Amino acid sequence: MQSDAPAPLWKRLGWMALIWAGSVAALGLVATVIRWWLKG
Repeated sequence: MQSDAPAPLWKRLGWMALIWAGSVAALGLVATVIRWWLKG
């Protein structure tokens, strides 16, 4: 197994999708907290 070989496309896309989903979830959580706080 070569460590210098680039990761397969599906793995790179998977990581990108995972990071995207995590950031979307974090933004949604922040928006929900701000909305709840402003409703007070």
